[in-house]
Amino acid sequence: MSASHGTAASPFKQPRAVWAVAFACVISFMGIGLVDPILPALAENLHASPSQVSLLFSSYLIVTAVAMLLVGWFSSRFGAKRTLVIGLAVIVVFAALAGTAGSINGIVGFRAGWGLGNALFIATSLAVIVASASGGFGGAIILYETALGLGIAVGPLLGGELGAISWRGPFFGVAVLMAIALVATLAFVPALPRPERRSSPLDPLKALRHRGLLTMGIMALLYNWGFFTMLGYAPYPMELNAHQLGLVFTGWGLLVAAFSVFFAPRLQARYGTAPVLYANLLGLGIVMAVIAAGVGTPAVVIVAVILSGAFIGINNTLTTQAVMLVSPVERPVASSAYGFLRFIGGGLAPYVAGKLADATDLSVPFYLGAATFLLAIPVLASGHRLLRAAETDTGEGEPLTPVLTPVGAAPRGGTRPVIVAVGAHDGAAATVDTAARFAQDTGSPLEIVHVQQTAVVEEQAVDTETADQARAAVTAHLDRLAALDIPVTGQILSSVGDHAAAGRVLARHAAEVGARAIAVGRSPRGPLAQFADGSLTTALTHAADCTVVLVDPEHTPRPLTSATLSELRAEAH
Repeated sequence: MSASHGTAASPFKQPRAVWAVAFACVISFMGIGLVDPILPALAENLHASPSQVSLLFSSYLIVTAVAMLLVGWFSSRFGAKRTLVIGLAVIVVFAALAGTAGSINGIVGFRAGWGLGNALFIATSLAVIVASASGGFGGAIILYETALGLGIAVGPLLGGELGAISWRGPFFGVAVLMAIALVATLAFVPALPRPERRSSPLDPLKALRHRGLLTMGIMALLYNWGFFTMLGYAPYPMELNAHQLGLVFTGWGLLVAAFSVFFAPRLQARYGTAPVLYANLLGLGIVMAVIAAGVGTPAVVIVAVILSGAFIGINNTLTTQAVMLVSPVERPVASSAYGFLRFIGGGLAPYVAGKLADATDLSVPFYLGAATFLLAIPVLASGHRLLRAAETDTGEGEPLTPVLTPVGAAPRGGTRPVIVAVGAHDGAAATVDTAARFAQDTGSPLEIVHVQQTAVVEEQAVDTETADQARAAVTAHLDRLAALDIPVTGQILSSVGDHAAAGRVLARHAAEVGARAIAVGRSPRGPLAQFADGSLTTALTHAADCTVVLVDPEHTPRPLTSATLSELRAEAH
């Protein structure tokens, strides 16, 4: 995971195809938060009860959940671009129809169609961005995460501003913006190759036979039950207008985005996935109970909802990481199975909450939401051993952990090698060549470890390159250095989402082969990402018994320690 230059390439220098899909991602991620500011207005203008209005969440999410089982099969037959375009077109049509509806039942029905389009879109958007990006997948993931954060934060703000004009405004706004994204996608996104293996609609359901995936999926179902109870009912006791609600949920969205991208990886690296999730679910349960107890005091509900964004951001990131760590099936299949259970929980919650609120009072759905957050803790605990085994690579249970696969000739024994870790990006060859010179200077053979990363963002997981592409990349390095009479061997390190886990596996491998040093280059994701807690470089530096050096074609190799990592982070600001 390195680059060829001292200054990392900007992730925002991307082809128009990437920008077209990234823009559509922003609008898609706006979809849920966009309607929150207009929920009370919908109830008032359409003479509907809060429980009736809540069904626009249920129809949207339940259809999304069921569609998640089918989108992998659909995409493998019709291609990623066609799936993406159909999804965008469906969203445009049904968002516009929702804006023209004259009853709450009409909106609920059209939101169901919107959910189908959203499932087709989100299941393929990350894969299309990664496939179309320049300079490796690192910049593509940054752009996707940026779109995610922007959509979550801006959605409620836009919904509040348009909703202050008319409750129809947010629906028409999405239709217009998605229509622009549809035209841009048609114009700029090229046709992409179909997967070599066609998936079956039954694959995600079959995957749930694996205990680890089922356990994490049920935990996600319970978490989303509480989450969407809050999202669907919290606007009512706040007693605010659409504009004010938009500001409240924008504050919430900013915390979701910040804690998802910046804080969750650091907490995971320091304390481990399961301990952070235990504490986080407990925190959410407490916040939800505060909302329930203070449902008659708008200020209490407002502050609690905004603060919940921090917990939700952490949970969204680490739950997906946990699912991918313990899943012994292909990542897209695991993603679909997890998405099915996750969205089912989110879809059922508003319906049940509405029935409870009608039969009792508004505090009861929030108490139930608090209970589901707390119930998720023992469910997670039942899979603790599997998750811990995946993180520490103990070999227990089913998890698929980072593994090393040799490429080319076996290494000769007797001489301590220098290992260089690289990824799939434009600067990989320059980093390998620089590491080769460093190895020659120390009289050591070179071992190339190509990190084949599965990108995990929210509920999506996508392989950034195929096994054949990774093998071809290593073979190209081996052939180039062999022609220069440099003794060299190759490995592929397959990693899933958790960069720190890959770093620890690499450190153990270096100890097993008695490596003299491990070289890494500068990441195309930039120094803030590369040297942050939870990164491959940081985990490797802390775990390795040998010296870890930062190599750069334009500078002398720099040994990495805790102190130099802090210096490099400071230099990046």
